[in-house]
Amino acid sequence: MVKLGGSLVENGRLAQILELVAEARTPVVVVPGGGAFADAVRQAQADYGFSDASAHRMALLAMHQTGLMLAALQPRLKPVETLASLKRTAVSARIPVWLPLKLVERDGRIPADWSTTSDGLAARLAERLGRAPVVLVKSCRIPKGASIAALARKGIVDPTFAAIVDRARLPWHILGVGDEDELAALLKVKPRPISRSRKRPRKVGRRTAAPRAIGRRK
Repeated sequence: MVKLGGSLVENGRLAQILELVAEARTPVVVVPGGGAFADAVRQAQADYGFSDASAHRMALLAMHQTGLMLAALQPRLKPVETLASLKRTAVSARIPVWLPLKLVERDGRIPADWSTTSDGLAARLAERLGRAPVVLVKSCRIPKGASIAALARKGIVDPTFAAIVDRARLPWHILGVGDEDELAALLKVKPRPISRSRKRPRKVGRRTAAPRAIGRRK
């Protein structure tokens, strides 16, 4: 289970990280972050004041948009929505990219609010797949040896991720800038230098969200 944070797009690391994932020589499932698409949901909620439950569903669809983008960038990746299609794809030469709405909207163990990001959803999918190892790829540097609780307090992972890892005893790795060789080793591929692009996607018409709408993980 490899969750690719949406912020990888903004710091220019996505293409190179995605190349590593696409070359994986071990079974892997990609969980996409919401990225700029989820930011748009946060801003809309701040502007119009609709419920957290509605925002949660919209944020799940934001993950769909990121997932479809990832699949468009790497032909080995294939969007999937159900556990059955995920398992079929995983045993083929393709890499499943999980689009979460169908499974999550019927899952009573997932809080329908901003306390759960794609971090927590990746952990929940790993739990449902029989305690699969879960790897979160972040755009910040990760303190070595930090506990899940400490990472949650710093806002690096969401509280739902921490709770699920604890209750399901999931094997986990949180990787950030400078941890690309460790990711390559987990994927059983040859390490490669990862350069940080100076180019970022142009932001059109985005404003600063109200404080209550800020909850994006790095």
